Amino acid sequence: MKFFENLKSKINQKYKNSRLEVFNRHVHALYLYYKHVWRLSSAHAYINSFFKALVQEIQKFNLLNYIFAFFAFVLSKLGFKKLSEKTKFFMQEKDERNGGIPGVNRHVIVRYLFKELFLYFFIAFLFFFMIFFVNQILLVAENILKKHVPIMDVMRLITYSLPMVIAQSAPFATLVGFLMCLGRLATDNEVLILRASGLGYKIILIPVIMLGILISIASFFVNDYLLPLGTLKYNRLYRTILTSNPAVELESNSVKRTSDKTLVIGQVDGDDVSDLIFFDTDSDGKPRIIVSDKSVVKKAKESGVLMKLIMNNSSVMFFDTNEKKTFDFMISEDMEMNIFESSLGNVNRKTSPREMTSYDLYKKIKTMENDENVTKKSMNQHKLEFNKKFSMPFGSFFFAILALPLALLFGKHNGQTIGLIFGLFISVLYWAISIVGQIFSSRSGSHGVITMWLPDFLIGFMGILFFIKLLRR
Repeated sequence: MKFFENLKSKINQKYKNSRLEVFNRHVHALYLYYKHVWRLSSAHAYINSFFKALVQEIQKFNLLNYIFAFFAFVLSKLGFKKLSEKTKFFMQEKDERNGGIPGVNRHVIVRYLFKELFLYFFIAFLFFFMIFFVNQILLVAENILKKHVPIMDVMRLITYSLPMVIAQSAPFATLVGFLMCLGRLATDNEVLILRASGLGYKIILIPVIMLGILISIASFFVNDYLLPLGTLKYNRLYRTILTSNPAVELESNSVKRTSDKTLVIGQVDGDDVSDLIFFDTDSDGKPRIIVSDKSVVKKAKESGVLMKLIMNNSSVMFFDTNEKKTFDFMISEDMEMNIFESSLGNVNRKTSPREMTSYDLYKKIKTMENDENVTKKSMNQHKLEFNKKFSMPFGSFFFAILALPLALLFGKHNGQTIGLIFGLFISVLYWAISIVGQIFSSRSGSHGVITMWLPDFLIGFMGILFFIKLLRR
């Protein structure tokens, strides 16, 4: 302790009356002066009043009125004046223009439930957003960063992928958030108080259904417009990255497959690739195998060519399907091979169903129905994507139907915890059924509509059964 005290006294002696102390006093004096000037300025008064007004608005925040006011504004811009006026006053406590008939927002309980449901939904949304963000985006970004891709391009790829994360997070956040919120209300006996007051479950059902519909509509906009736009820009940027750095598509000890080609990749070190095996067909349609000891990846200048492979100590085997006992063999010290964009990865320039809006996809399906050359599998894939644009977002509505009776039936004790457990379990089950259904439909080439809507209908059916059980209790 004495050592530190002596060190402190020596520092103070050197600091006292030094240039550093004089400079520090000047800076402190300037700080006090400008602080006093700022407090007396009109800008300080304006900012202070603005934030006070903002806090007051947040305290009396009424989400229902704001939402219906927004809908009324949109309707007025579209030319529906009368419908806009009715919508504007529909949620008010008392609509004088309609003979004094009160609107849905007449109950403080409705506003309270709406705020609580939205708050829990927002928290659950952040939770699922981070899960999908880390799982589907950061891992991809990490693999791309290893290939020395510029950080700004990686950030743009992440930004273009955000609509996919939002579209996936909203339905599951609705289920978990609503279950936790309604479970807390049941645990705190607030639902019991509502029933004792003669309001019943209807007063709870109104904000649950309305918020579920609003979340579904917002999620549909993201899924139908922002997701195709983000996917389109993502693929364009990815093609640009591949053109400037072809080695991004090559991973160590991996296999790249297309419909008629297979590339087996050994160890990748920058632009150097070892133990490369390429299975494809020649111009006559005969199968061939190309093997190279060491290869160097070069950027291609020709249009449509993804990369050039400069192969050393390579050998090529040509097979004849008619005479399986014979084959041709060729050895070369140096060989140059062009890899086209359509050969590897998701770099096809054609617009995929995922990159279309529901309207464009609907027109595409109608055109394909009149085309005899369209295969059943291709038609099923387009129908699957079309129904996916509706089934995934409107899963929020079906989850809202299930959340109400499930939380009130099983949330009497530790409602928040029970709601979280049930919500996560059902979310995983729903996700598994959706993925299995999509894989089955893609491989079989049929039942695309059924597999996309089956999880939603199961959730809705179970919700109705539980609600009937709740009413009979």
